[in-house]
Amino acid sequence: MKFATIDCGTTNSRVYIVNEQAEILGKATKKVGVRDTAIHGSNQILKDGLQETFYQAVENANCALSDIGFAISSGMITSEIGLLEIPHLWAPVGMKDLAQNITKVHDTSIFPVDIPIYFIRGIKNRYEPENASIKTVGLLDFMRGEEAQIAGLLSSYDLQPPLTIVVLSSHTKFISLDQNNKILGSLTTVSGQVYEAILKETFIGKSVRATTEFDDSGYLNNDVIESAYNWVMNSGFLRTLLMPRFLDVLIKTEWHERKLFVEATIAAEDMQAMKQFDVLHFPLDTTFILIGTEKRCALYKHLLREKMQLTKEILTITETEEVDLLSIKGAIALAKQAGLF
Repeated sequence: MKFATIDCGTTNSRVYIVNEQAEILGKATKKVGVRDTAIHGSNQILKDGLQETFYQAVENANCALSDIGFAISSGMITSEIGLLEIPHLWAPVGMKDLAQNITKVHDTSIFPVDIPIYFIRGIKNRYEPENASIKTVGLLDFMRGEEAQIAGLLSSYDLQPPLTIVVLSSHTKFISLDQNNKILGSLTTVSGQVYEAILKETFIGKSVRATTEFDDSGYLNNDVIESAYNWVMNSGFLRTLLMPRFLDVLIKTEWHERKLFVEATIAAEDMQAMKQFDVLHFPLDTTFILIGTEKRCALYKHLLREKMQLTKEILTITETEEVDLLSIKGAIALAKQAGLF
């Protein structure tokens, strides 16, 4: 059977045509996501973008729409700024819970392609709604999409729980799994979006823009990382963000050093967020799995070892294809468990 998996995120959406063996027969991507709904106040751009991307993936797979049995989707597509808002499941959540709560929709006014689509529900931290307030808002968190990646991890790798999964994308999301592989909840920052905004919308961007052909994709310098971390701890995040300007105007430094300084500043702030692990009852003494680009994973691994004093194994998943396959394999595993094929 051929079917489609859809990963709709904040800024990007991906559609894959796959078979039951998780072989990718065709794919398409487009820079469209729920951010477009938030900006424009309507999800029409998202609908149009997903429809275009879906048909492109079908064409790339050299098949017809009639060959596709169904689509299964995770991510922000089920949020209030996606296609259809579907309530989160309360943590803790196991893979069986996710499979049993998949929601089927066959309505072209919601998903503009005439096939059934199954939505994987997101997960929210457990709290008492009647007692929640502005004072306790820092204990709240949710995920949409990462649960499918975790299903892919658990179905593809021999991992010994408890685990902490760290997804490094448009957000940083720390996800805690207990000894039974149940998702206890998450802790999220807007790291990736802040980084993009800094580069595009502030004068810091000028100081980190490439001025030579130097490839910084693997560039790490412990002195730069340590300096950024120490200034965040001593002067705060916002003050430290300004320092690449000083490094540019007042001191002789290279653009890639200043860029790493910004990246390390944001990573250091993420380490600050981990102070909430205790109050959220997330175990810290676990194996950590970092998912993201090679450079970003290496940066976070360094800080987790040196600053957070983690002693257990820290694994990384950095290959683009391997990261993409997590959601696909997770969707397949959940679809099988739900009896969709």
